[in-house]
Amino acid sequence: MQKHMVFNGILERGMVGIVRADSSDAALQIAEACIAGGITALEVAFTTPDTLGVLRTLRERHGHDVLLGAGTVLDTETARAAILAGAQFIISPGVNVETITLCQRYQVLSMPGAMTPTEIVTALQAGADIVKVFPAEMFGPAYIKALRAPLPQAPLMPTGGVTVENLPEWFASGAVAVGIGSSLSGPGATGDYAAVTARAQAFVAQMAAVRMAKSLSQ
Repeated sequence: MQKHMVFNGILERGMVGIVRADSSDAALQIAEACIAGGITALEVAFTTPDTLGVLRTLRERHGHDVLLGAGTVLDTETARAAILAGAQFIISPGVNVETITLCQRYQVLSMPGAMTPTEIVTALQAGADIVKVFPAEMFGPAYIKALRAPLPQAPLMPTGGVTVENLPEWFASGAVAVGIGSSLSGPGATGDYAAVTARAQAFVAQMAAVRMAKSLSQ
């Protein structure tokens, strides 16, 4: 799948579910629970054991029906390994210019984490496709709106603190997508994968409502 198709796919879905677990088996079950609930863009964090194996397994099972990325990528070596394992986008907690460059070399979506205007501009100048605003819960949706004033061209994806209840606020503030962590996958830590699916369904329903409200206002 070409990079522009992955980019458009993330914008269309509007949500990236973060998969982070204490074992590869738990990660796979959390991922499958998210997919069953309708969230089909997933980031597998490299703090998960055998992240590469999880990426390969999910790619084999779902092909291109699921947009699959690697998260918590700190360097080019990790990014390259993730790409070879099937990652279509690379997400980092900070701005690593060399990793962004590698992603552009292989035409894989680059989504570095940033918080300040300086970091965001640095990421964009290096070739970032989407900037993950992290940790977004520190300042809330109002911060996204404030960033958009001087940087209207910046595609921002707040991550951290996104819930079903505040989802509309993030998009009203100018987010192009959101990253969703524990508010989605939290029950997976205790093996309650049915609850993960239920939460995914709730997010998907809320996203549909956000889209509907936007279309009616235009």
